[in-house]
Parts: sequence; C-alpha cells; structure tokens
Amino acid sequence: MQNNEPTLNSIDDYDTLKGSKKKVVWAVIVSGLIIGSIFVAAKMFYGSTEDTIVVNESIGKIPVK
Repeated sequence: MQNNEPTLNSIDDYDTLKGSKKKVVWAVIVSGLIIGSIFVAAKMFYGSTEDTIVVNESIGKIPVK
C-alpha cells in the first residue's frame, strides 16, 4: 500500500508546488483571509460593549477535591 501523504522531506518549498497543489495553497490562504475579514466586520458591527452587565461578586474559595 502506497502512502500518498506529504512528508517534510518531500515538501521542500512552495516554489516547487505545481498545478492543483498550488491552487489548494492559494485557496486556503484566500479562504482564511475571507473568514478573518468576516470576523473583523462582525466585531466592528456587533462589538459594542456599552450594554455589558457589571458583576461585583468574587469567588472567595474554590473547592479542591
């Protein structure tokens, strides 16, 4: 049975990637940027903390088993 998984020895550099492997790398990078920008936009739109509830209670002792 042949193992087709990449190893650190077989992946030397991004420049050696060709075809679909290079497209997959770009797809992962672009999707990460898109998802990150969605989170930033949501934080900017919904992220106001003007309506937070202040809690004045503190934990005195945490029971340990």
